Amino acid sequence: MPRAGRRNITSAAELEETAFELFDEHGFEHTTIADITAAAGIARRTFFHYFPSKNDIPWGDFDAGLERMRAEFRALPRDLPLLDAVRHCVVEFNRVPDEQLAGHRRRMRLILGVPALQAHSTLRFQSWREVVAEFVADRLNVPQDSLTPQTIAHATLGVAVAAYHQWLARPELELSQLLDTAMRELAAHASPPNGQ
Repeated sequence: MPRAGRRNITSAAELEETAFELFDEHGFEHTTIADITAAAGIARRTFFHYFPSKNDIPWGDFDAGLERMRAEFRALPRDLPLLDAVRHCVVEFNRVPDEQLAGHRRRMRLILGVPALQAHSTLRFQSWREVVAEFVADRLNVPQDSLTPQTIAHATLGVAVAAYHQWLARPELELSQLLDTAMRELAAHASPPNGQ
């Protein structure tokens, strides 16, 4: 049965919030899809209309975010130095309005801290790296699966994850500033080919 006084869920955002409340109360591993659908007052099949699996809930509409990141890369001037372009898009992809920071912190604690989510996170991180590698490959006119695009994509993801771990451990720090600083540190110690 739905929780007392709660109407049935009618959007992915509402379902996500209901799930996060249960994750907070019982832990991610101990919350089942049946628990979520019962609390939301929806059928199991309706859950799968919104999310392919429980593991997808913490990621929200990640695919839409990747498309926005691709658009951000495409909009950059071609003469912007390569790592400056990557830094700009990484910071913008992860920019969160102040009123959403608490929810984003809760989301990222799950993604980076729950062992059961690690395998699923690997797939999501791969999709994120592909967007970066695609841009780098286009800029350098090399295949996307060649060494330089893949190296920059992997390094960039590592920098972003490191910045997130710092942010989760020290709430007083500002996320966008951490990411910007970390990416500048990467660029300062890198020597991309062809002077890009």
